[in-house]
Amino acid sequence: MRILVQKFGGTSLSTVNAREHVIDHIQDALEQDYKLVVVVSAMGRKGEPYATDTLLELVRHNGVELAARELDMLLSCGEMISAVQLCSLLQATGIRSTVLTGGQAGIQTNDVHGNAQIVSILPNRIIELLEQDQVVVVTGFQGKTSQGETTTLGRGGSDTSATALGAALKAEIVDIFTDVNGILTADPRIVEDARPLKRVSFIEICNMAHNGAKVIHPRAVEVAMQANIPIRVRSTFSKEEGTLVTAGDTIHHEANHVADRFVTGIAQFTNITQIQVGAVEGQFDLQLRVFKTMAQHQISVDFINVNPSGVIYTVFDHETDRAIQLLKSQGYEPKALRGCAKISVIGGGMNGVPGIMARIVEALTEEDIRILQSADSNTTIWVLVQGEDMIKAVRALHNKFYLAK
Repeated sequence: MRILVQKFGGTSLSTVNAREHVIDHIQDALEQDYKLVVVVSAMGRKGEPYATDTLLELVRHNGVELAARELDMLLSCGEMISAVQLCSLLQATGIRSTVLTGGQAGIQTNDVHGNAQIVSILPNRIIELLEQDQVVVVTGFQGKTSQGETTTLGRGGSDTSATALGAALKAEIVDIFTDVNGILTADPRIVEDARPLKRVSFIEICNMAHNGAKVIHPRAVEVAMQANIPIRVRSTFSKEEGTLVTAGDTIHHEANHVADRFVTGIAQFTNITQIQVGAVEGQFDLQLRVFKTMAQHQISVDFINVNPSGVIYTVFDHETDRAIQLLKSQGYEPKALRGCAKISVIGGGMNGVPGIMARIVEALTEEDIRILQSADSNTTIWVLVQGEDMIKAVRALHNKFYLAK
């Protein structure tokens, strides 16, 4: 069977007009002789009746913190409503379809409620339904334990459901439908001439997702990468092909033209605090004590620079006060610079290419932007800047690497 997995997010299902576009995409896939699995998220976003955040508000007013098991039962309702609504529309259109919960679809997880990990997928029931020429609508974001308990997969759960099912079914491709037409070279709210990318590698989109691009969750990409299942990131409201994500690198052929780029895109994270802790003379365990303290209190650290005179690292702004208090309790006098932004320059083609960092420094210096820290890997260079410089920095780097062309 030629199997296609389509995933539709909350904005794709929240209005009558949007759902009509969803039906169109499903009909297009069936006309191409695909056997079709459709994964859905809860309808809408915060404030809309069946959105996940709205469901949470139902119990928050009661003044008691609901246990994680029962919370998962509540949160799984949003996807069930979406799935049954879509099934009803398909049947009204004359398309045979069946709804399966994540557990019924064979998604087995561990028992970590609220952030469960997929252990295995047994897609036998899906395959039986596909052989009967039915569209199988699966509730994303959820699975079940070996004891039959409902679990949810945490952030990006529906994306992960889609790519995991694609891997288990050996799908030809997984389509992730969103409200934007693919993956762009930068956030279009910041860079007006941000350009849609026709093709990126798994590694590039993983880095973009980890570093602030919100089109697809990195967990989902990692699952697809391990199984080598291509992903297309597409707009629900367009027939365009969007962005193809594959194992290929940034050198590829399109219409007999070879496109070779060093930098693929720019991403950003905001609301970050830089913390500096200086070492006292003769004190050699500073690094161990600082990072062990952060780990023991579940404070995530990033952008780490270690040298004989001390350590510099970042935390999220909302963790700053707690981090400072813990460091002072250890006898340190940390310095904190709040409200910073981490800018990422991402590209699989930059590895081994001289001059990339020089161009980054040049772009930021021309805009009088001070670099507070930097780090690099084979495919990404990060710089930390003050928050008020974030927009200028993203635009300057986008221009410097000619990403609009």
